[in-house]
Amino acid sequence: MTLAPSIVERLARARGDLRMGVPVVLTDAGRAALVVAVESLEAPRLAELRAMGQPELAITVRRAETLKVRAYDGDLARIALPPDAGLDWLHAMADPVDDLRVPMKGPFQSLRDGPADLHRAAIALAKSAHLLPAALVLPVPDGLALAGRHGLTLIPLAEAAPELLRASPLHPVVSARLPMVASTAGRVHIFRPEDGGEEHYAIEIGRPDRSAPVLARLHSACFTGDVLGSLKCDCGPQLRAALAQMGAAGAGVLLYLNQEGRGIGLANKMRAYALQDQGFDTVQANHRLGFEDDERDFRLGAGILRQMGFSAVRLLTNNPRKLAMMESNGIHVAERVPLHVGQTAQNADYLATKAAKSGHLL
Repeated sequence: MTLAPSIVERLARARGDLRMGVPVVLTDAGRAALVVAVESLEAPRLAELRAMGQPELAITVRRAETLKVRAYDGDLARIALPPDAGLDWLHAMADPVDDLRVPMKGPFQSLRDGPADLHRAAIALAKSAHLLPAALVLPVPDGLALAGRHGLTLIPLAEAAPELLRASPLHPVVSARLPMVASTAGRVHIFRPEDGGEEHYAIEIGRPDRSAPVLARLHSACFTGDVLGSLKCDCGPQLRAALAQMGAAGAGVLLYLNQEGRGIGLANKMRAYALQDQGFDTVQANHRLGFEDDERDFRLGAGILRQMGFSAVRLLTNNPRKLAMMESNGIHVAERVPLHVGQTAQNADYLATKAAKSGHLL
């Protein structure tokens, strides 16, 4: 028995620290670094880091491509912090809102010597905290002593790396009957991940037969579309049409996964919308922010379906990636059921980009 937090619990603590601008300590193979997310960094802490040594900026290769920075580490770039670089410069490196107004931020000194594992883990942590994927990394001689002296969260990479890669196990919390417009025979199930992340929901219509393929949809949360009726996407109409189709069939299950903005979070999604107003499409906007086209993890949906006793689905989707992810995680897709609703004049370009760049079958 121990009261000490596990690595999963320490990672959850580290995400909270980064969101509040508090540094965490990462260690690996005798090396250590202080890490802080650029988005939440404030001037006093930046001054403290500078007083301790030479901080390095870690950004993803997607952001590096926009900034014309050499990325010697494949998926990321490490940049030496210029002596006169302040908080405004760092924020401008992480956030593309002013890229068109101030396109030239260099010259840059890209670093290529030594391993980049701690930098990679720093970016992964920032992403998982739904922050911009940019981190300031300061190598330090003794991470354990530093963490103890300042009360900072210590994350050994050997323990953390497997947890950052795997889908956190989900556990059922509660379920209750919920009559809905789509069906009076509705039930909502709440699932909570072990890693302290957002809860996910399963909306069960009727009493689906577990021995037959169930009519199912994996629906990613979309506050703007589902709640506000945004015309920029087709999410709200897809949600309501899927539930209506399940209600008409008398049975089905809709998984409502809290992966807003293709997994980048609502704040970053709004940043992407602001970039779209500058003329970039959905994929270009995500890349300029430093993200991939789609950061969602559909393993979550497969896990929930298995826990509910389903092994095969008739999947309501236009996204081939969902079909592949279900099959690769043990859920047989007996049929793809198209879901063509919600086209508007305002989302025509958005839908065209989904078809052309993400392979959606529209």
